[in-house]
Amino acid sequence: MIEKDIKRLEEIASLLEKGVNLDESLKLYEEGCKLAKACLKELEKAKGKIIMVKKEFNEKDEQNG
Repeated sequence: MIEKDIKRLEEIASLLEKGVNLDESLKLYEEGCKLAKACLKELEKAKGKIIMVKKEFNEKDEQNG
């Protein structure tokens, strides 16, 4: 899902760079903010999983070391 959101963020950035009217700009900006927040949430989840795996790996390594 994050890949889809990132692609849409890229589309929004492109549209804003090309220039759209004020109302459309505001709608796109709002959508972009929501997508960015969702992406950050997904990245935080992934970070938590990585930390857990790394911790488990280090614990196993210490036991074998």
